Amino acid sequence: MPSPTALVTGASRGLGRALATTLSERGWRLVLDGRDTARLTAAAASLPHPELVTAVPGDVADPQHRAALAGAVGPRLDLLVNNASDLGPSPLPPLAELDADEFRRVLTVNAVAPLALVQAVLPALRSARGTVVNISSDAAVEAYAGWGGYGASKAALDQLTAVLAVETPELRVYAVDPGDMATDMHQAAFPGEDISDRPAPETVVPALLALLGGDLPSGRYRATELVPAGTAR
Repeated sequence: MPSPTALVTGASRGLGRALATTLSERGWRLVLDGRDTARLTAAAASLPHPELVTAVPGDVADPQHRAALAGAVGPRLDLLVNNASDLGPSPLPPLAELDADEFRRVLTVNAVAPLALVQAVLPALRSARGTVVNISSDAAVEAYAGWGGYGASKAALDQLTAVLAVETPELRVYAVDPGDMATDMHQAAFPGEDISDRPAPETVVPALLALLGGDLPSGRYRATELVPAGTAR
């Protein structure tokens, strides 16, 4: 039986890389995306089974890059993880000062691009009766000063996820709030602060695996609902 195939965006660091490592350990064939070519290449080479990895550097906001990802996937896709995100300006500005072009970029990367990528690989997902996991945020549902632009983009992603689940009942479609993590993006949200007390991205991977291995209906979940906080991979 052929290895299952996963497409993971934003896989050169953070949660994307942590998930890719675990899937590689389990023998999955991986198509990985990241904007930094050198970082993505190094991440792919470090995985347990690099021979099963196709690294496709580029920006998910670029239609040509999304087409290249869809081409690398092939005719069957078991899992799409829309993990790549754009925080926006750092330090995070209040909405009264959020530049419209910066906001447009955040919306494009965090909401428009995930939907466009789903559209690009939908035949392959349907062939596998696959799973879509969109990485959301608590900023999508809570009002945090400075997080308006990013939160709005993730709220849009949540709604896209919910409607996609209704429109494609043959797939499982999830939005997952991973909670705070010690990642480069989270550090950018708190410049100059020590965020080392936040959980490592690896601690969220069991929650994603619980979705993949379970039979939960499509919907929005918090990682802590799926696996108790602090559970290690």
